[in-house]
Amino acid sequence: MIATADKVSWNRSTPRRTLRAWSAGEPDRPRPTDPPEVAALLSDGGFAAALTELAGTLGRDPRSVRVDAAACLREMGASHTRRATSDWSRFSHWLTRAHELVIDPDALRRLRVLDRTHALLFPFSHRSYLDGITIPAAISRNGVAAPFVLAGANLDVFPFNHLLRRSGFVYVRRSTTDDPVYRCALRWYIAQMVKDGRNLSWSIEGGRTRTGKLRQPAYGLLRYVVDAVDTTAGPDAVIVPVSIVYEQLHEIPLVTTEAHGAAKRPEDLRWLWTFARAQRERFGRAYVQFGEPLSLRERLAELRADARSAPRAVERVAIDTCRRINRATPVTTTAVVCTALLAADRALTLDEVSQTVAPLARYLAQRKHPVAGAADLTDPVTIRRALDDLVRSGVLTGFDGSTHQVWSVAPGQHLVAAFYRNTAVHLLVDRAVGELSLVAAMENGEHGLATAQRETLRLRELLKFDFFFPSRAELGAAMAAELATVDPRQNGELHDFGPADARRWLRDSDLLVADLVLRPFLDAYLVVAELLAAWPDFEPFDAARFLDECLRLGRQWALQKRVASEESVSLELFRPVLRLAEHRGLLNPGAEATERRDDFRDQLRATVRRVHVIAGLHEGKRS
Repeated sequence: MIATADKVSWNRSTPRRTLRAWSAGEPDRPRPTDPPEVAALLSDGGFAAALTELAGTLGRDPRSVRVDAAACLREMGASHTRRATSDWSRFSHWLTRAHELVIDPDALRRLRVLDRTHALLFPFSHRSYLDGITIPAAISRNGVAAPFVLAGANLDVFPFNHLLRRSGFVYVRRSTTDDPVYRCALRWYIAQMVKDGRNLSWSIEGGRTRTGKLRQPAYGLLRYVVDAVDTTAGPDAVIVPVSIVYEQLHEIPLVTTEAHGAAKRPEDLRWLWTFARAQRERFGRAYVQFGEPLSLRERLAELRADARSAPRAVERVAIDTCRRINRATPVTTTAVVCTALLAADRALTLDEVSQTVAPLARYLAQRKHPVAGAADLTDPVTIRRALDDLVRSGVLTGFDGSTHQVWSVAPGQHLVAAFYRNTAVHLLVDRAVGELSLVAAMENGEHGLATAQRETLRLRELLKFDFFFPSRAELGAAMAAELATVDPRQNGELHDFGPADARRWLRDSDLLVADLVLRPFLDAYLVVAELLAAWPDFEPFDAARFLDECLRLGRQWALQKRVASEESVSLELFRPVLRLAEHRGLLNPGAEATERRDDFRDQLRATVRRVHVIAGLHEGKRS
C-alpha cells in the first residue's frame, strides 16, 4: 500500500501532466485552494533556489522546473478538512467492520503526552490494505493529532481519492528514480511537514508482506524524514513503531498466490468494491500495539558519534524501528493453532492441539512475549474457539469422527496457515538458531561453546536479510537466555560444554522449532544456492530470468518432496537470498565468484541437513 520514495521513474502520465500544466498556464505561485504545506513551499525562497539549482543541473528552463514542481506538490498535497475527515471517518469505520479494534489504553495516554511537544512518526507493519486506514483512525480517535498518511499512488482511486486527500492521505509514487523534480518536491514537502510539527504515518516495509512476517525496511521515506530533521528547526521528531496484527484476514489467499508469481491485480474502483464487500464477514480482532518510542535526533546523534555507524545511520534507524515493531507484535491464538497443525502435518484432536501448543505457551510466558488479548493459550476453550473460527473461514477443515472431532489444514490452505504462523515467527527465530547451533556443537568436537558461537554468528549473517537479529554485542546474551530455557542450571550465562551436553539439551527439550520456523526459508535459500552454482561462469546475471528458474526448480522440488512444502516456492523468499548473494559478490561473473557460489551451496546443504536433524528429533518426540 505504501510507496518507497527511493525508487521512482517517469510514468506515462508524467509528460501529459507537464503539458497540461503549461497549456493551462498552471501558476508556480500559491493558490487559495492549496494545502498549507504546498502554499508555504511555493512562497519559500529556499525551495525556489533549490529548483533553480536543479534546473541548471538538468539543463532546463527554471520556469518550467518551477511549474513542474508546483504540479508535483499539488499531486501529493493533502490536508485535514473537518467535513472530509468526518465523512472519511464514517466510511473507514464501515470499511473496517470485519474486525474489532483492540488498543492498549496506557500506550494511548503516553502518546497524548508526547503529542503535545513532538512531531510523531508512526512507521507500521503492513499485512493488509486495512492498515493504512485502521492505524490513523486508531490514533486520531483517541486524542492524538491525526497523522498524514504517506500512501502509495496505486491507491489514488477515483472517486475516493479526493476525499482521502482532504483527510490527510499523501499519494506518493512508487518509483521516482528518473524524475529528479518529483524527488526534490517530495523531499521539501516532507521537510515542510516535519517543520510544521505534523504527525506522519507510513509502512516501514514499503508494501504488504506476502509471507506474514515483517519484511526488510524500505529506506526512501525515512531518509527524507531524516534529512528534514537535520535541516529544520521544528520540534523533535519521535518514531513510534506500530504493530498491527489480525486474527484473520480475508485477503491472505490472494497475497500468498502473488508471492508464488501470480500477477497483482491493479487497484481500481472494481477492486475497491470487491474489497469492501469482503469485509461483511466478521474476522475477529485487529490488535494495534505501539512500540517503544525512539527520539530521532538522539538516535542519529548516537550513530553519527560512531565512525563505523555514521554512514549507515538511516539503515540503522530503520532496523531499530523494525526490531521495536517485532517486540511490540503479540502472538495470536490463530498463529499458535496454525503452528501446531503445520508442525503435526496431520489431523489432530483438541487434546492433541492443546498438547502441541502447551510447550510454546510455556516458552512465551517464560520469555515474557506478549499474547494478543492476554489470551490463555493453555485453555482448551480458547484453542477450540480459534479452531472453529479457522474452519469457518476455510483455512482448516474439521471432521467429527466416531470417537473424536479432528482438525487439519484444509487442502490448498497451507500457505494461508503459514502466513498466520509467520506473524509470530520473529518470537522463535533466536530459539531456532540456537537449536541449529547446538546441532553443530553436537557434531564438531569437544569445544561445544566455541562451535555454537561460530555457528550462531554464521546463521546471523546468512539470514540477516530475512530476520532482525540482535546486534553482535547483544547476541551472546540472547543465546544465553535461550539456553537457560532449555537448561535452567545455565542461569542465563554461557559456559563451555561438550557434544554430549548439546545432544542431551536437544533430546530433553519439549520445544523444538528450527524445522518449522527456519526450514521453509532455508529450503528456499538452497534452491537459490543450487541454481547460482549452476549459473554459467562468465554469463551476465539476469535477475528476472533467474527468479523464474527458481520458481520452476522450487515447484519441481516440491513435487519431489525435496522441500518441505510449497511455502518455500516463493518470490518473497527468493529475493532476500539474491540480496545476500549480491552483498557477498556472488552475482559477479568470473572464476572467483564461481568458487564462492560453490561454497555458498555447500554451506546451505550442511545447514539444511542440520534442520533435518532437528526434524528427526521432533518426529521422535511426536511418536
